Amino acid sequence: MEPEGYPSTLGGDDESFGMVESEPKTTIQRFLYPEDEELPSNFEMPIWDHLEELRERVMVAGLAAAASILVCFCFSKELVLFLEAPVAETGVRFLQLSPGEFFFTTLKTAGYSGLLVAAPTVLYEIIAYVVPGLTKSERTFLAPVVFGSSILFYFGLVFSYEILTPAALNFFVSYADGAVESLWSIDQYFEFVLVLMLSTGLSFQVPVIQVMLGQLGIVTSEQMFSLWRYVVVGSTVVAAVLTPSTDPFTQALLAIPLVLLYFGGAFAVRAIEQRKDTSQA
Repeated sequence: MEPEGYPSTLGGDDESFGMVESEPKTTIQRFLYPEDEELPSNFEMPIWDHLEELRERVMVAGLAAAASILVCFCFSKELVLFLEAPVAETGVRFLQLSPGEFFFTTLKTAGYSGLLVAAPTVLYEIIAYVVPGLTKSERTFLAPVVFGSSILFYFGLVFSYEILTPAALNFFVSYADGAVESLWSIDQYFEFVLVLMLSTGLSFQVPVIQVMLGQLGIVTSEQMFSLWRYVVVGSTVVAAVLTPSTDPFTQALLAIPLVLLYFGGAFAVRAIEQRKDTSQA
């Protein structure tokens, strides 16, 4: 029996453990160590079944990509004419500077186009594989992120094809007008156009990254808005790197949408924060 006034060690430990357990988890801790009620409990699968499912889904995604590339190769000349359209009215002529250059260019074009066509199927296979292991809140959060990311990526491709690429190419044509005749290598032209379109589509993922950081609690909307000056400078630098032309008009065509996308992502994070505060109130 313990002396009177002597503190109980076990009781003190219980209180300390209770205090530790009562401390709320941060957003990152909840992401890494979710609560039991958030974990999926509908079924369990052995590791070998997971590997078998992974093999099947990789095979389906690979077959879809291969079939899409093959179909795009069958229409490769039509795709070439489609990608030549931004400078079709400027008098530029395309040349094959080495044997087989046009053939390998069509292979490259069919490969890029086929991957874009097969992207929804590949994305579906990835999501279908990882969804059973996600928590309930992650499943709710996954759909808007994937949908928004896909829409922004394809919107970036369209924006690059319709606005950015013609502006950059017309700059080069007008700059050389009267001095040299524009005879362009077909391979270098398509490398220029495809890289510009893909880089623009990837740069349009800025709001998605912001929403993910905001959902994890790493960055708040107020912090995003407070960095707007750095964002304007950074968007200008990114536009200068991604757009090969040196005229400020073409760079502004990419820098302004990047700034608007950043502010759109910041407003989306603020809306998520307000919804969390409303649900907790």
